[in-house]
Formats: sequence, structure tokens, C-alpha cells
Amino acid sequence: MELADHGLVEVAAQVAARSLSPVDLVEACLERIERFDGVVRSFVSVQADQARAAGKYAEREIGGGTYRGPLHGIPIAIKDIVDVSGLPTRAGSALLANAAPATRDAAVVTRLKEAGAILIGKTTTHEFAFSVFTPPTRNPWDLERVPGGSSGGSAAAVAAGMTFAAIGTDTGGSIRIPAACCGVTGLKPTYGRVPKSGILPLSWSLDHAGPITRRVEDAAVFLQAISGADADDPVSAQVIVPDYSASIDQGISGLRIGLPDRYFDRLLTPTVAAAVGAAVQRLVDAGAVMIPVTMPTLDQTMDMHLLTILAEAAAYHHGRFPGRDAEYGGDVRAALALGDQIFASDYLQAQRLRRAALSDALTAFHEADLLLTPTLPTEAPRVDQGVISYPDGQDDALTSLIRFTSPFNQTGIPAISVPIAGGESGLPVGLQLVAPPFQEALLLRAAVAVQALDALRDRRAPMLRSD
Repeated sequence: MELADHGLVEVAAQVAARSLSPVDLVEACLERIERFDGVVRSFVSVQADQARAAGKYAEREIGGGTYRGPLHGIPIAIKDIVDVSGLPTRAGSALLANAAPATRDAAVVTRLKEAGAILIGKTTTHEFAFSVFTPPTRNPWDLERVPGGSSGGSAAAVAAGMTFAAIGTDTGGSIRIPAACCGVTGLKPTYGRVPKSGILPLSWSLDHAGPITRRVEDAAVFLQAISGADADDPVSAQVIVPDYSASIDQGISGLRIGLPDRYFDRLLTPTVAAAVGAAVQRLVDAGAVMIPVTMPTLDQTMDMHLLTILAEAAAYHHGRFPGRDAEYGGDVRAALALGDQIFASDYLQAQRLRRAALSDALTAFHEADLLLTPTLPTEAPRVDQGVISYPDGQDDALTSLIRFTSPFNQTGIPAISVPIAGGESGLPVGLQLVAPPFQEALLLRAAVAVQALDALRDRRAPMLRSD
């Protein structure tokens, strides 16, 4: 296994011990980018010279006795709707093709830099983060399949070993969807846990920022660095940030895991159903207790989601759309046109239903410590696949990819996707765990247990396997 294939926590321990240099990590990532990004196309810009200089600076700092923590000297990537000082934020749109460089870092970037992380580049996003396919990026597991989105560039880059971690954003699943498609870990924190100042909005009340990493323990370290209130983000939460790694190895024996008794078993491929069922059995064997739970508002999720995201996106783009319509891609243009037609009464009704959905979730947590579902009902679709067939019907690809993730954007509660063994196709499958508000530590503890019990031994995409 090459250096670029190891987890963040693994290499961080060696950097701390001075047995591995940040310079070597930077070169390992740049070599992967040079070798594979011509076909994966996960980066919109690569800061090779700056990253090399930062690697040498980190090496000197650590050698001189100044060690900032487990992100010090670690190459990371940033989704291109997040501001990085000195770089343009183009959001995958022709509308912003000539955007001026940002004059300041987003709050999450500031925090990552303070932790000593090294920016290797900015990753692709579906235009304005407004869908789940992320063209032109391809899935490292199969170049004929989508990486998911809208944080597809971040997930593909992590999966291909081009970076050790990346920032993603999640409005209907845009961290967890590409994580599941690309066989990596993606965590959507509680709404307000991570500040969004300096991040272009898609839907103000649904947007979250969080980590995409190779391993669950890596996500804990990354989340630690970016969590906490921020004066520039009025919805960031004034809630104490615990040590996410402190209890991560406590296991799942005795934990009550809720299985929603409907919605998540409909329009589901046999491959995903079998993979999740096998993972559930492994958790039971390890001492977890499975409990059926009921969440009646799940059937209204898609109505809530579409009314909210379309209306809020249209509001954000008002003044450019309509007006500069031709500069938007066709799918985003069509979505904004729909958003402009939504009545205020319909939007407000959706917000009332969202409160009921949160009440449903909190009631379920009276019975269960966590919830468990598939992340997606299918493996990554082909790039030309508009419709997905299931044993009990068909669904369009876009709706399929957000059906199981968007309920937890509506409620704002934390959720993580962990890769588990798939079927004969060899493509990754994601298992989703969901926790009560601000219980990310519990979520990570359970996710590490899933990771330890899973039979997927080699999490590298086939294109990376040379040993």
C-alpha cells in the first residue's frame, strides 16, 4: 500500500513522531493527482508550489518543537463553494468563471490552517452545489459512474488518494451521497455545529459543512478542528465542542439502534439491502440492540425538501435569475425557474412539516440511541443513467440519490455514511447512522464499530491497486 492510501490519523502519528515529513505527504498527493486526476477530474485547481512550501514550513515547525495537532502537515482539499483567500470561488458555474480571488478565508478554512493543515487544491462541485452528479468528475471505482454530489470532487479526491481529507457541504446529502458512491466516510454534523461563513449558500436552512475522509477516526479529527460557534455565522450554535476522539473506541455493546419501519425499505436494490442487512447482523453479534421505530412524516420528506431548497435557492439567486439565465447550466436553470413559482404559503407549510419531522426524530430517540439506514438505495449510477430500476418500481436517478439522506437535512440532526462491503459488482455501499442533535461523539463511536466489523478489507478503488 502506498503512502497516499493510508488514513489521516495513521500518517499524523508518524508526523508527530517525526518519522514522516509533511513534505513526503504533499509529494504523495501531488503524484496521485498527476497520475489519476486526468481521468477522475476531481480538482478545479491544484496549489502545488504553495503546498510544497507549506510542507517545508510545517516540517521546520514540527522539527523545532511546535506541533499543532493531528492535522499539522496534512494535505487537505476544499470544495469550490468555500472561500480560500487568494483563490477564486467559481462554484462550478460559468456565471462565476471570472470571479475575483476571495479576500478572506471561510471560517472552516481559517480553522484548518490554524490546525496546520496544508491546502493541496480546490475540488469540483455540481454547479452552485445544486445536484448530485458533479460533472465532469468520475468515480474512481468505475470511471463510467458518477461520484455523487454535489461534493463529488472532494469524495473522489479522497477515494483516489489525492488528499487525506476534504471539506464538503451537504444540503440534501451532498457529503454522504458522494461518500457512499466513492467508498469513503462522510459526516454531516448537526445544523449549526460547523460555521458556514464564507461558503456560498444553496439553501440557508438546509446547508451544512463537514468532513469527507478515508476513515471514521479521520473524520473525528477533522470535525474537531472545524466545529464551534463563529460570530460571522448567525446560525452557528453556542454549544460546547467535546473531544470527538475520547470515546471513539468504546464499542457498540448495549447501544440501542433504531430501524425505521418503513420508507427505507422501498425502492431499494437487492445489493444494497443485502449489504446493509449483513452489517446489521454484525452489529447485533457485537452486542447492539436493534429496535423498530416509527417516523410518520418520512413519506412527506421529498415534498418538504423540494419546496424548501427550490424556494431558498431562488431567493439567493434573485437578481441574477432571471436575467443571466443563459449563464446557468440547464438543470440549475430549470430548478431555479421552479423555485420562482413557489408560493409563500407552500414554503411556510413545508417549514411546519419540518418541525413535525424533527419531533418524529426526537421521539424515536426516546427509544433508540441511534438510527440506522442505507445511505443510498443503490450503488453509484452510470453517468448516462437517468432512471434506476428496483424490484418494486423505478425512480429517477436524482431522486433516488437524495431519498434516504434528505430527511436529516430537514431535521438538522447529525448523520454519517460509512462504507461497507457491497455485492458482486464490487462497488461501494454506504451505511448511514443518525444521532440526536449535537451527539456527533456517539455517532463517531458507532461508526468506528461499523468500520471495524465490516468485511470490506481493501477500501482502495480498483484503479489504485497495484499490490
